[in-house]
Order: sequence, then C-alpha cells, then structure tokens
Amino acid sequence: MNINRTVLRQRTRRQLFQDCGVGVGKLALTSLFVGNSLYSKPSEGARGTHHAPRAKSIIYLFMAGAPSQFELFEPKQELQKLNGQTLPPSMLEGKRFAFMESFVRKPPKLLGTRRKFAQHGESGQWVSECLPHTAQIVDDVTFVRSVHTENFNHAPAKIFMNTGTPFFGRPSMGSWVSYGIGSQAKDMPSFVVLQSGPRGPRGGAMNWTSGFLPTAHQGVPFLSGGAPILNMTSPEGFEAGRQKATVDAILDLNRMNLEKTGDPEIATRISAYEMAHRMQTSGPELIDFSTETQATLDLYGAKPGEKSFANNCLLARRLVERGVRFVQLYHSSWDHHGGPGESLDKDLDEVCLSADQACKALIMDLKQRGMLEDTLVVWGGEFGRTPMGEVRDTVGRNHHIDAFTMWFAGAGTKAGQSIGETDEIGFSPVKDPVHVHDIQATILHLLGIDHTKLTFRFRGRDFRLTDVGGKVIKPLLA
Repeated sequence: MNINRTVLRQRTRRQLFQDCGVGVGKLALTSLFVGNSLYSKPSEGARGTHHAPRAKSIIYLFMAGAPSQFELFEPKQELQKLNGQTLPPSMLEGKRFAFMESFVRKPPKLLGTRRKFAQHGESGQWVSECLPHTAQIVDDVTFVRSVHTENFNHAPAKIFMNTGTPFFGRPSMGSWVSYGIGSQAKDMPSFVVLQSGPRGPRGGAMNWTSGFLPTAHQGVPFLSGGAPILNMTSPEGFEAGRQKATVDAILDLNRMNLEKTGDPEIATRISAYEMAHRMQTSGPELIDFSTETQATLDLYGAKPGEKSFANNCLLARRLVERGVRFVQLYHSSWDHHGGPGESLDKDLDEVCLSADQACKALIMDLKQRGMLEDTLVVWGGEFGRTPMGEVRDTVGRNHHIDAFTMWFAGAGTKAGQSIGETDEIGFSPVKDPVHVHDIQATILHLLGIDHTKLTFRFRGRDFRLTDVGGKVIKPLLA
C-alpha cells in the first residue's frame, strides 16, 4: 500500500488523466474537449499559395510609437496658415483620442510644422529635412498617405496592426505567413523579430505571437548587439558527441510521446530542438559581419557588436538572403507628445538620425544585389499624429487614427508614386483611404496568398488575419 501511494505521488496530473480507465469522468472530460476539437486544426486547403507570388520575403520596419507625418511626409500649406487657431468643435464630434481629457479641458489648436520640406526624385515626392537619406530613395518606394486604423492607444494599436485585432492571443502576421507558406530557410526560423531603441514595443510578445496556430510559427526574437542568439555555443568542455547523444535521446522521447498522444505541440518541441541544433552551425556565420565589405558597413552605418537599428537592418538583409520568410524590426521611440524625451525638435531629430541612413541603405543594398525584386520592405508605425498640438513641456502631437503615412518598396509594388490624399489640414482621408486590414491583405497577396482563404479553425469557426475586412490595394501593385 505504501509503495502504491509513493508511485501515485510521483505521477503528474497529466499522466493520471492520460492513463486512467474509461469511465464517466473521462467520457465527460473528452466530450468537453471534442466540443471545440481536442487540438485545433487547419481549415481544408488553407495552406500554400493561391496565385503566383511577387515576394519571397518581408522586411517590416516598424517605427514603434507612431511617427508624425506632419514633420516627415505631409506638408500642409493650409495647416501652416491656420497655425494657432482653435479647431472647430464639430470636427471633434464622435472622434476618439488618447489623453482626451486635455482636449476637453481646453479646445485644441492647430499646429503647423517648423520643418522644411522639398520635393525629391523624378517622382517629386515630399520629404522633410528630418529624413535626408530617405529623400534619396523616393523613386524606389511608394507612399501611402491615407492609412487609417481603429485603436488610439499604443499597445492595442500595435497588436491590431500585427494581428488584425486588438485582442491578445491572436496570431501575428509573421506567424500567419509562416503557417501559410513556410520558409526557405532550413537552419533559421521562418519569422524573426529584431528590436532597437530605448525600449521594446508596447504589447511585447503579443505582437509576434503565434496565438492559436502551432507555436512553431511564432516570431523568434533575436537580441540586439553582441550574439543575438542565446546559448548558441555549447559550454566550454562540453563535447559535441555528448551533446548530440543528449539531443537525440530527448528527440526520441518526444517522438514516443507524440505517437502516443498526438499533441501537435510535441511536434513543435521536436522541431525547436532540431532547429536549435542546426543554428549552432548557421548562427555564428549569420552574425559575422566580417564577411561584409567596409563599404557595406559604411552604407548602413553599422558597427559590429553595437546595439543599433543600422545593425538590425544589415542583419535583416542577411536573414532574408538565407531564406527567412518574415523579418520584423521594431525601432523606438517615435512617440512625440511634447513631454520629456518626446519633443518635436531635438528628440525627433535623434530618432530620425538613428534610422534614416539604414532605411536608405537597406533599399539600396537589396536593389544592387537583385533582392529588391522579391523582397517587400514595409515602413510605418501603429497610427499617426494629430494636426492639433498638445502642450506639455513643449508642444507635441497627440495620437491620430484617421490618417497617417506608410511606405512600401520592392516585390511587385509600383515605385515612385503616392497613393491616397488627406484633407487640407491632414485630419481625414479624402481620396483612396487605406485600412490596416487592406495593408495586411496586400502583404499576403504579394506573397501569393489570398487573405480570405488563409484560415484556421479554432473554437468552432474559421479565423483569418484580416477578420471580415480587407481588400488588396490595387494601385500599389506594379
């Protein structure tokens, strides 16, 4: 009796439910599971391309915090003329803003910009003095100046941009892509996340989660600076043969458990062990910038071992060069309310300086290597800024969901043009409005995926990245 009790104490709850006999309790438990399916399953025919792709890989440059379109891309003469005048209350009716109480206490005043703008390139695109390097590549990119979204706070807006919903737990775009068409890289994850700046993006890992998709498809964050991959090398004195024997034994145990239970998460664990083992060979070569020419390092402004957006842009090119499907770079901080560290002058200058050269370098580098033809580069934040000022320590701008600017380059996009227009003060779109779901649908389309067909059945219904909306931005396509 004592021996039996000892054995029972050593068993886990999972083992008990797994091995207990078929009885009323187990039948009830099984019926509860089967109601939504014990393991979520893909919808039939959802995976794979639906038409010829134009893009093989995505590099998404996410400017976390929401860049001000008025200081960077949108010179508005009428806004300059009306600088300091109170916005008519009628324009605020039914609108939502972060820190709404400040607008309620004191009606907001329109704010012109002190930045100088000029037209650049053969296409004559407007770019401010804040981005002199971006101004040199305007003929290679397409500006979408009428993007709008639905969430006015940073975390839910970022999650919405990445997952198609403000709710936690849904799969991110990179995970959908990985799940839908996989990766060309055998020794690298299909979805990699890189971060730079003073802090990570609000919402954290929810921005690159796999949600209800198999966890093999979630984004893998690499560290900024030094070795981006933890535990890439074995401890000193640990023999390679001994390590291989250990990994093989773990894999054998996991395969036995997979065969017994059918749990897809065990398959994910097996895949993770195999990938980690392969990355011990491929990882050191990936981060070895000594194979890059000095001219390339100077182009990006990259310095080996440094924590910087420039290094991450160069690393992104090296990742897609090796077949990684989706690389997302988060760079903060672009939040400019006018408080400490958030001014529209010095602080905006600093964050522009940290990113501008590397953005140009990435486009030029991909182009000269022939990779821009099948690599889509996306640049943008989670929303825009208001044409009204917000007074804190200095004058800044509040969050604005109704109109902001993004740009796209490569992989079947029509370069050197602008899509969409906003009204004379940049408050709302007046031509070709583009919703966040349209952005997501277009990215999938360029990868050869019909966004309405890439679905996954979970809790009794089919989910997709674009929810029940989204349309391909036809003017963006070449």
